[in-house]
Amino acid sequence: MGTAKPELRPTLREPHPKQLAFVASPAKRKIARVGRRGGKTTGVGVIAVKAFCAGKRVLYATPTSEQITRFWFEIKRALRADIDRGALYKNETEHLVEVRDTEQRIRAKTAWNADTLRGDYSDLLILDEWQLMDENAWETVGAPMLLDNDGDAIFLYTPPSLRSRSVSKARDPLHAAMMFKRAQADTSGRWETFHWSSRDNPHLSPVALGTITQDMTALAVRQEIEAEDIDEAPGALWKRGTLDRLRLTQAPDLFRVVTGIDPSGSATGAEAGIIVGGVGWCDCKGALEKHGFVIADASLQGAPEAWARAAVTAHNLHRADKMVAEQNFGGEMVAYTIGTIENAPEVELVSASRGKYIRAEPVSVLYEHGKIHHVGNFSALENEMCQWTPGDKSPNRLDALVWVFTELYGELTHEPEAYGEAVNAELYTIGGNTPY
Repeated sequence: MGTAKPELRPTLREPHPKQLAFVASPAKRKIARVGRRGGKTTGVGVIAVKAFCAGKRVLYATPTSEQITRFWFEIKRALRADIDRGALYKNETEHLVEVRDTEQRIRAKTAWNADTLRGDYSDLLILDEWQLMDENAWETVGAPMLLDNDGDAIFLYTPPSLRSRSVSKARDPLHAAMMFKRAQADTSGRWETFHWSSRDNPHLSPVALGTITQDMTALAVRQEIEAEDIDEAPGALWKRGTLDRLRLTQAPDLFRVVTGIDPSGSATGAEAGIIVGGVGWCDCKGALEKHGFVIADASLQGAPEAWARAAVTAHNLHRADKMVAEQNFGGEMVAYTIGTIENAPEVELVSASRGKYIRAEPVSVLYEHGKIHHVGNFSALENEMCQWTPGDKSPNRLDALVWVFTELYGELTHEPEAYGEAVNAELYTIGGNTPY
């Protein structure tokens, strides 16, 4: 005869008005877009405890151990009395609370590596800071966890600014926003969406919030405070419509190819921008023109040896004839690090002596004139291009792109004196190409 399960008496926080509908929703799939300190983790803590007390198995995942802290605090606070009287077992190392000898539990885990979630199952899966996770945390690992009992899933995110995207594991930094849009369009009743800003949390100090926002860019406030999904910033030098209109499936033979590098400013694994682009001949409505083509984005987060190796690999793979790298971070260290890689080319160090806008604006004009094409999709690069506004710190991929086409600028703005360069080259008919 089995031991009767204890009656649990959790102490739950009262949700603030914007959290109420989120907590009460019975939808199988819920996604909440919430501003920083808006109370998303507190709200989902209430949901987790209620599900647990109803006999469910709950798994909460977030990218890093530091991000677990708030959720774990809420769970322990709500279940303190039942833990103290011995009705529940708590394991601080594994961030686990459970009814002994049962499958009824709440567990919090990190999911920086999606595979760390494998080997478990749940009735309720919660993915917090979803915008920073690898999509595989849900698509290939998380979703199958719910098969046993047709479980539920909750996704929580704050729209990522360019700054926060640099620490993301996502293949597409806007994957959370895309999920939110799909959920909004769902008519089956399976999905429900929620949105509230930092200002909707009555427990935050309006004075402090006002002070903090003065130190943020207007775009960052809209994303991280107001929780707005923005894929194109007002005042950005590039527009998504322009990039999409110029996108191609293939490039002509390129007679010049350049690898541009914007090294990370850290030896501990910050992102380095690595872009490969070139120039080829195009037949544009019967006129021979030189156009630019972005053909590779090899950017990555990693130590100097890692990004140097990635840059050399991309350079040789695309048979580039020149490598340029910004020297502001590390000076000669950049050239030295690249030189330690086998088959490395000579690298020309360039200095960002002029302002970001002054360097970027001429390149953006080339796009406006239809002179540069992306061969395929480069979502991370394009997100940076369409979200950076002059005056903000420019991100790494964008800087690398600018270095490439600053080097190639003369080729794209001066027509040839003779037709000879194009003889025996594959001409590309822009007007006849099928868009990507």
